Amino acid sequence: MFYLRAPLKASNTPTQAKVADLSIKRERVETLLNRARVSRVAVVGDCMLDVYLTGDATRISSEAPVPVVRVEGERVAPGGAGNVAAAVAALGVRCELVGVVGDDAAADQLRAALDEFGVGSSRLIVDSRRGTTTKTRVMARHQQILRFDRETDEDVQDELADRIVGQLEEISGSVKAIVLQDYNKGVMVPRVIRKAIDLARRQGIPSVADPKSGRFFEYSGVHLFKPSAHELAEALGESSAPRDLEGLRDARERLGCAHLLVTLADEGMILFGPQDTLKHIPSATRDVFDVSGARDTVAAVLAVVMAAGGTELEAAVFANYAAGLEVDRHGIVPVRAEEILAALSLGS
Repeated sequence: MFYLRAPLKASNTPTQAKVADLSIKRERVETLLNRARVSRVAVVGDCMLDVYLTGDATRISSEAPVPVVRVEGERVAPGGAGNVAAAVAALGVRCELVGVVGDDAAADQLRAALDEFGVGSSRLIVDSRRGTTTKTRVMARHQQILRFDRETDEDVQDELADRIVGQLEEISGSVKAIVLQDYNKGVMVPRVIRKAIDLARRQGIPSVADPKSGRFFEYSGVHLFKPSAHELAEALGESSAPRDLEGLRDARERLGCAHLLVTLADEGMILFGPQDTLKHIPSATRDVFDVSGARDTVAAVLAVVMAAGGTELEAAVFANYAAGLEVDRHGIVPVRAEEILAALSLGS
């Protein structure tokens, strides 16, 4: 059996939840990864460009009480739905990315960054009325000290929504899972959400929704809904996310999903499904350097494992491992299949 090399952190088991068995046979791991490599996953959502400016901050400005960063390096990476697509590709799986970009230099940089991960950009729709969402992080000594965003978060117009839907219809018959990645930047309007979920159900493939709280209740019918505890509590109007059987049952019914996976930061995840199956997956995190990109990694791994025929629990366990690796590094760098395998070793 495979086990994590490092011991799991202690966590509080949610009420009425069984701690999931995190052991997976070697043959099963290899089977799922091999199946995944011959499958294809679609990602639709808000695409962004992440920019990192790195340097040293050794003095305070004479103009204002702020650090002065002497920029020594700059790199770009896919962000948002683009990062999910990169995470899918990093696992050796072909990804179809559907989204919207502006007619600008940032869009060109995003296409080039996607190409480095083997993700095509032919299904990115250009809207000259919008700028490409760009998040620029200023880093000093591996610490983020500032972020500034350039973005348009207005909903796409009906004509553009129709074009997005058209792209999804073209690829729906050739993919084994669909990820709906919603960062409230205007791409995931109700028509797009509904069509993506309906196409997945018609094809008999899993859909994974990873939305911000703005349109939580638009995702009825999705196979697996993946909110953070904070986002779920906010959407339900509660002070904290439910962890007990009754509360999770009510949340799942209100959301209209088959499976509900609530991420709990350093406490791990709760997976709640049909027939009131409730599992707690303790965190696999060892050292947290940077939580950026962890949610995208989880969404990607969930879709990849289920596309390969894995169960929802297997997908969640894989995603838990991958999230632990993602936060154990600086910056947003997709986790590769061999890294997940390297994080596992034979138990005694």
